[in-house]
Amino acid sequence: MRLSLVLATAMLAVTGGLASAQELRIALIYGKTGPLEVYAKQTEIGLRMGLEYVTQKTMKVDGRSIVIITKDDQNKSDLSKSALAEAYKDDKADIAVGTMSSAAALADLPVAEQNKKILIVESASADQITGDKWNRYIFRTGRSASQDAISNAVAIGKPGVMVATLAQDYAFGHEMVDAFEGALEKTGATLVAKEFVPTSTTDFTAVGQRLFDALKDKPEQDKIIWIIWAGAGDPLGRLLEMNPKRYDIKLSTGGNILPALTSYRALPDMQGATYYYYGIPKNPVNDWLVAEHQTRYNAPPDFFTVGGFSAAMAVVTAVTKAKSTDTEKLIAAMEGMEFDTPKGKMTFRKEDHQALQSMYHFKVKVDPSVDWAVLEQVRELKAVDMDIPIRKKR
Repeated sequence: MRLSLVLATAMLAVTGGLASAQELRIALIYGKTGPLEVYAKQTEIGLRMGLEYVTQKTMKVDGRSIVIITKDDQNKSDLSKSALAEAYKDDKADIAVGTMSSAAALADLPVAEQNKKILIVESASADQITGDKWNRYIFRTGRSASQDAISNAVAIGKPGVMVATLAQDYAFGHEMVDAFEGALEKTGATLVAKEFVPTSTTDFTAVGQRLFDALKDKPEQDKIIWIIWAGAGDPLGRLLEMNPKRYDIKLSTGGNILPALTSYRALPDMQGATYYYYGIPKNPVNDWLVAEHQTRYNAPPDFFTVGGFSAAMAVVTAVTKAKSTDTEKLIAAMEGMEFDTPKGKMTFRKEDHQALQSMYHFKVKVDPSVDWAVLEQVRELKAVDMDIPIRKKR
């Protein structure tokens, strides 16, 4: 009796091990509820569609069936940490993807290190994630704050251009302006003023006039106010109401999700740089995503849809290349790894695991047939066109 029990236990352990070996368990940590739930929904759709595309609908990779485990962190740092730890320990996730909030993502970084498991950051953008808070288990498919800022500087900067900036007075706003300023200087443009205001600001009259005063008497042909803003307040619209055209001043900002692009319709010909707009990349992956997303959801894919999709393609490429879900083998495979995405090729930089990727210099066009502003490509800004600094300290 005892012998049979021992044999049965041994067989259960063996079959259990085989079942685990035959799965690729991916945890998605995201703010399914909370202020960023729209972003989270897009990310999950993109992740699932990306896995479907890259596995040709088999949902298998290297003989392993893909299992997706979802964890709602409500964009809260403490919940995100516990959700990620639970995914690694209890759910036996091989790789995790997430999360939307930079604060939550920063809280997650040591959890990945403690559990010696890979975390692919998508879509939090704080530079610290692949900077001074980074560890070797962290990879990021999402764009960094520096990539956003530098691409915008490259897009609008050239000799003779005078620029003033408006940003929120907290770490993200200062981080973005610092990166923008450094890149702008290399283009030959000049930064003449920087304004930082509280995140709760809704009245931009005073700060707008200060920016106008800084630029209005400059003789140069192009005078631009570049705005970096997250959340409510609509500084772009408020400054437009103040009629910057009377001083030959133009407004500029980066790309955004489609609902936010409705406000850009008031600014035809405005230029900036964006991470993604569904009509810009021309490649088979994006063609499939756009057509399939339109069929399924009666809408084109958006910013965070392509982010989840890119993370899915990175995971499958890594496991296929490593022929394993062992963390050390995955890290070896992923450092310097090139992989397809709807944006074209991305490459994980070996030094800090940031995905180097194209951004897009755009010009706003108003099309009466769509509710949002169309972003027409002026040029593709490839990784070699942007000097993205390595910020890690270890």
